[in-house]
Amino acid sequence: MKVHYGFDGIGEITNPVVTTGSFDGVHLGHKVIINRINEIAQSIGGESVLITFYPHPRKVLYPETAGKNLMFILSQREKIELLSKTGLDHLIIVKFTLEFSKISSVQFIRDYLISKLNARYIVVGFNHHFGHNREGDYEELKKLSSEYNFMVEEIPEQDIQQETVSSTTIRKALLEGKIQRANAYLDHYYMIIGALGKGSHFFGEVGFPTLTVQIEEAGKLIPPEGIYAVSLEWNKSSYRAMVIIWSNGDNTDLNPVLTRNVELHILNFDGMLHSSDAYIYFHKQIADRIDISDNRLLFQQLTQAAKQVDELIY
Repeated sequence: MKVHYGFDGIGEITNPVVTTGSFDGVHLGHKVIINRINEIAQSIGGESVLITFYPHPRKVLYPETAGKNLMFILSQREKIELLSKTGLDHLIIVKFTLEFSKISSVQFIRDYLISKLNARYIVVGFNHHFGHNREGDYEELKKLSSEYNFMVEEIPEQDIQQETVSSTTIRKALLEGKIQRANAYLDHYYMIIGALGKGSHFFGEVGFPTLTVQIEEAGKLIPPEGIYAVSLEWNKSSYRAMVIIWSNGDNTDLNPVLTRNVELHILNFDGMLHSSDAYIYFHKQIADRIDISDNRLLFQQLTQAAKQVDELIY
């Protein structure tokens, strides 16, 4: 997958099959769209193209309200990592600005998708909107398709057990600690990519030394406090581990999710991991609270959690 930052310097793309959106989570519904553009591209000898935006439009348009506390399932780097595994040919990341937000839906199609890319197909998800004030939709795309000579297709809404799959649904599951439900909607493990640093002393004092996971973006959604069974990939090796998410109680921020401590304990490991990025994949919440006030109780809780991780992750 080739990653482009903006439309300049992309070069010629053969018979582009295009979709656009934020794609936070790269979830099951997103993958249906991506699989479809890959399929169409292959059938016409073309290339698949996904256009996304950074920063998220709501952070630019409403910085003091919705944008301030907006949380994302994936950081930008995590999104690129997951999209690179979908078979996409091109990812175009457009810098979203107030000026760009004023572009009408017709201008976006005409000046970008057609003039810059010469899109052959445009595929959108159910109820997709784009352009200034979200004025563009599938019906407008159909009207423009004959004028600008492209095909258009809408992908139906996706659901699991009669519940619509969406980034909003997944965020809600994660914020409730329902990792397995979120993973089912995502069709992959919820993940955190981050560098590792020195952990808190009180976990080491009871025999469970930890490393702090450094969160790259302030808007990254962090699950609630508790203990989580995770698998870890670091330096081309895999490990069983648990993540401890906790707060010291001193936080006065209106959104405590953004300031939770995330620490990693690796089972049956005596070495040293630091600096290089760790890829952490969440499997299940195994405790919904963590008590650091009593060493004896903390030891018992972490010992029991480690046993559950051993049973859960092979």
